[in-house]
Amino acid sequence: MDKFIYVGIGGAIGAILRYGISCLPIKNDFPILTLITNMLGALLIGIVVGLAERENISSSMTLFLKTGVCGGFTTFSTFSLEAMNLMDMGKYGVSLLYIGLSVMGCLIGVWLGKQIIRL
Repeated sequence: MDKFIYVGIGGAIGAILRYGISCLPIKNDFPILTLITNMLGALLIGIVVGLAERENISSSMTLFLKTGVCGGFTTFSTFSLEAMNLMDMGKYGVSLLYIGLSVMGCLIGVWLGKQIIRL
């Protein structure tokens, strides 16, 4: 039962942080705030995994940070909806750019996070 509580509390923290970023006064057709959120989350999960591999971090703390905070913070469903909305508006190139930046940026973020810990 404790594991569910760790994930739930972490998820709430991540969701609150994500909502805070979504409230930033940046308005344009490109979903930059979701991109930033997902890339930051990818960087953070890379750091968490790197620390978990290197340090003696409890499985409960790793679960809290990785599944809870990072899971609540990042948002694949919003990314998918925004990509589809761009396509529905006929902005196929912008949608493909967003998809490419999201996937590559997040992969690079995880890699970079793990590299930071290895320094």
